[in-house]
Amino acid sequence: MSMFETTTTTKVVRQVAFLPLVGIIFFSVSGGAYSLEALVSASGPGLALLLLMLVPVIYGIPIAAITTELSTAIPAEGGTYEWMKRSLGGFWAFQAGILRWINSWVDMAIYPVLFASYFSTLLPVVGEGEVVFFSFGPFQLDLHWLAGVVLVIIPMALLNIRGAKSVGDSALLFSVFALLPLLIIAGLGIWRLILDGTNPFVPFMADGESPGAAIAVGLSVVMWCYCGFDRVGLIAGEIKDPGKTIPKAMVVSMIVIIATYALPLIGALAVPGWEEWYAGSFSTVAAVLGGPWLAVFVTIGALFCSIGLYSSLLMSSARTPFVLSRDRWLTPVLARQSRKTGSPVVSIIVCSVIYALFALGSFVDLVVLDVFLINILLLMNLVALIALRIKQPNLARPTRLPWGWWGIALVGVPLIASILFLMYLQWLDYGLVAFVILAATLGVSVIAYFPARWYQRRHQTPAPEAPDSLAAAPRS
Repeated sequence: MSMFETTTTTKVVRQVAFLPLVGIIFFSVSGGAYSLEALVSASGPGLALLLLMLVPVIYGIPIAAITTELSTAIPAEGGTYEWMKRSLGGFWAFQAGILRWINSWVDMAIYPVLFASYFSTLLPVVGEGEVVFFSFGPFQLDLHWLAGVVLVIIPMALLNIRGAKSVGDSALLFSVFALLPLLIIAGLGIWRLILDGTNPFVPFMADGESPGAAIAVGLSVVMWCYCGFDRVGLIAGEIKDPGKTIPKAMVVSMIVIIATYALPLIGALAVPGWEEWYAGSFSTVAAVLGGPWLAVFVTIGALFCSIGLYSSLLMSSARTPFVLSRDRWLTPVLARQSRKTGSPVVSIIVCSVIYALFALGSFVDLVVLDVFLINILLLMNLVALIALRIKQPNLARPTRLPWGWWGIALVGVPLIASILFLMYLQWLDYGLVAFVILAATLGVSVIAYFPARWYQRRHQTPAPEAPDSLAAAPRS
């Protein structure tokens, strides 16, 4: 049976086990310390390392804790969409779903371009603008874009169509190739630091930077590095024994992510010149510590990092139009699944085409949406958690935040404070235009609800859901 044979009656299959889920979470959040070199030059070694270990407490762990309670209580596809549907109803569920999907258009286009940029260091002809086929307005179809499409978007779409198990198993393999060069840098560099008696936390801040500016820049970067844990909820319906697997995978992933951020940077500080570091300086550090072979190995690791990030994020991102379609907010075509693997084939293909088109142009100004929409969705998760505690106090919660409302305050207050701080930074960086773009996006999503609701009413019968997706919860 071909994996391209589709049906609207296939159930979601629980096929992601513990270790593959760790790999998926790792690439949904991190991918390793690649591109973090600029954090050190902007904030200083000591402050950068401190933030990498402190921010998880006020931002990463709250996101993971909220996600764990919600995704184990409601182990169904959809994440924030499903949680809002069961807590606040159809309007807010639609907003969560459509904003999540819009956010992915900008976010996902980054990784094929990033892959092509790393690839061009091995094959310069692939560099941006080196071989241009044709241009139209701000868009440029060149070999750089084509490399991202042919080597990332198409093969990772095929991998995702093969099913969640294939994505999870490959994430483990990709993580080995992505992390091994960084671990070598960490080992060689830390050994040199010990021999030289060097304290990597000194100096604490970069010269010439005010404490406020250094902390602001550092926090904005590091908070970005810990914001993807809630994507687990999007694939909760495909995780084996979610009540036990998700909490364990969250804890292990958090430890791995913190370690793979901090240790390579500590090792790299054995090489002088951190003041001039930029995203990609690990190659220069590797050449000093291990020679040209290690520099090439770092580049290869960065390639696998880009592939792993794209593949894992495509898996979760494609579930959003799938669940919107399943509930008839969108055409039922997007709810078609592979007869063989249960993967949402049409949704994966449509998302891949959209991401390829967005990778054509420069959408730097739209990246401001990433920060806003991600954090709005995180606030929605917190609201859903509180609303469900009030409306469904007897809902089975295999992994419940302890200490009642004090426990919710313990994760909610620092999360809200962090999000408000990030929005303040967006104001400083982009000014009024950031909020104009956000307002326009929110306006479109609100307006889109009304034709979508009309369409849903005309197609009342939804596609079947998995038996354990808590069908007793009310529909909109």
